[in-house]
Amino acid sequence: MSHGLLVAGTTSDAGKSVVTAGICRWLVRKGVSVAPFKAQNMSLNSFVTNEGAEIGRAQAMQAQAARVEPSVLMNPVLLKPGGDQLSQVVLMGHPVGELSARGYHGGRQEQLLGTVLNCLEELRAAHDVVICEGAGSPAEINLRRTDIVNMGLARAAGLPVLVVGDIDRGGVFASFFGTLALLDKADQSLLAGFLVNKFRGDVTLLDPGLATLRGLTGRATYGVLPFQHGLGIDEEDGLRISLRGTVRESSSAGPVGADVLRIAVCAVPLMSNFTDVDALAAEPGVVVRFVDRAEEMADADLVIVPGTRGTVGALRWLERRGLAKALVRRAAEGRPVLGICGGFQLLGEHIDDTDRVESREGSADGLGLLPVRVRFVREKTLARPRGQALGEQVDGYEIHHGVADVQGGEPFLDGCRVGSVWGTHWHGSLESDGFRRAFLRAVADTAGRRFVPAPDTSFAALREEQLDRLGDLIEEHADTDALWRLIESGPPTRLPFVPPGAP
Repeated sequence: MSHGLLVAGTTSDAGKSVVTAGICRWLVRKGVSVAPFKAQNMSLNSFVTNEGAEIGRAQAMQAQAARVEPSVLMNPVLLKPGGDQLSQVVLMGHPVGELSARGYHGGRQEQLLGTVLNCLEELRAAHDVVICEGAGSPAEINLRRTDIVNMGLARAAGLPVLVVGDIDRGGVFASFFGTLALLDKADQSLLAGFLVNKFRGDVTLLDPGLATLRGLTGRATYGVLPFQHGLGIDEEDGLRISLRGTVRESSSAGPVGADVLRIAVCAVPLMSNFTDVDALAAEPGVVVRFVDRAEEMADADLVIVPGTRGTVGALRWLERRGLAKALVRRAAEGRPVLGICGGFQLLGEHIDDTDRVESREGSADGLGLLPVRVRFVREKTLARPRGQALGEQVDGYEIHHGVADVQGGEPFLDGCRVGSVWGTHWHGSLESDGFRRAFLRAVADTAGRRFVPAPDTSFAALREEQLDRLGDLIEEHADTDALWRLIESGPPTRLPFVPPGAP
């Protein structure tokens, strides 16, 4: 049996995905065969494997960090939030229904745990090490009985647990101690220690606190990772990081020159796969910003309507905020618009969801910018298409319930183009370097910009650089000898129990 580790966190967004990816890259550079694993993920950012299965984008990124092919084994349960407090349950890469949080936690966990453990064992049989990522916090005691991703997984699989805390949020020592104290004795016996993430300043200032934490808990701190901008990994949710460090959540970019291309992305509700624009943000001279007001897109050279898990809901949101009228006006003026997946669907003439697969609203008229009629069906399209556009080869992936009937326009990546408006179901197409440059040149020409894409920007190479930076973080700032002993030998013996309320 291979060795393993569970990377948990004091909170969501504490840095579990980054640390898991960093450990994978550190290990594979040492010649260790390693694979990532997340039993249950909740995210609208997903990916299609070569098996035709849907998994979280974060696990696909971690597989790249480990230099292995992404597999459905790495993320057997994926929850995709939708409207009405429901989430689509994706089991072994394919949707099996929609459930509320109460319904999900109400009775299938034993069956799901069996599936999860089978996947983990398959990965263990094929690799020297499996690095597992938890979800949220292991101290969510209201969900402990049905937990299959944090301490429930660790106990079932005998995994040591490393808890990551984001010190940039403040209160990291209390979070470490409180996380441990809320666990029962059996779970505490698996929690081996802590890892501080996103520290700014002189690390020696932490020494008294780390020493006190060890005295109170009997657990070591395995490292202090410094804060770093622009790590550029695929997040589960959030709009912050790009490969060149652009702060994408802000729409308050300063004045830019004529040689800079400005791209506005509509921040639609239930946005999915916003990582589609990472490749654009990686280009020198491109400013990417997310917007939710019509005036914020006024000076944009390109507006992107991204994917969404609620196409009709996103359409209504665009209408309420005046963005729908602004998009129609842009198209009439011949200014570039790109719709991707759900964004493509709502740019069409009509959306038929009579079976209420997604919208719960039946049918709706789209913005009418493309000659496309969309019908939602229960079977989800999961594909890895390859084709050509603008004279360049393009690779992408598709994840959608909507079937598009394209009734005119110029063919474009299985979608269409009419004038300055493009639409496609293909996610990830902009990661194809030649196509991205050709597309940006077309946008710049239409917008009248003197913008020339950099001829040597390689998105894949930039992603590799970022993954190496994650590996460097672990190698340079974690106690890798102690970390390897933990991975190799399992939870330390005789870890003290810390009762709630202590000291």
